[in-house]
Amino acid sequence: QVQLVESGGGLVQAGGSLRLSCAASGRSFSIVGMGWFRRPPGKEREFVAGINWSAGSTNYADSAKGRFAISRDNAKNTVYLQMNSLKPEDTAVYYCNAAFMVRPGLLNNYWGQGTQVTVSS
Repeated sequence: QVQLVESGGGLVQAGGSLRLSCAASGRSFSIVGMGWFRRPPGKEREFVAGINWSAGSTNYADSAKGRFAISRDNAKNTVYLQMNSLKPEDTAVYYCNAAFMVRPGLLNNYWGQGTQVTVSS
């Protein structure tokens, strides 16, 4: 079973930066992609950013474009989310997600436990 462990969350002032990390450990599978989701207070979980593991292509939610950058370290099975120019509306629990090719035709999604990001006004 794969485990995802996030780190880097915390309290930051508006305009500040945080860098989230998510490391996958446990059973070895082929990572197809990793990404970040978040759940703001009182709202549903939403997509933030994702990255294809082999090609490195990225995609972002509109709210993240121009401020956030997702990257990966293939050797460490780790994905990062650099968050700059943070706004109070970025306050949320951020969840790491990983899609693994368990066997041909079968992708399994794994989730981290979440890390709290709080941006003060």
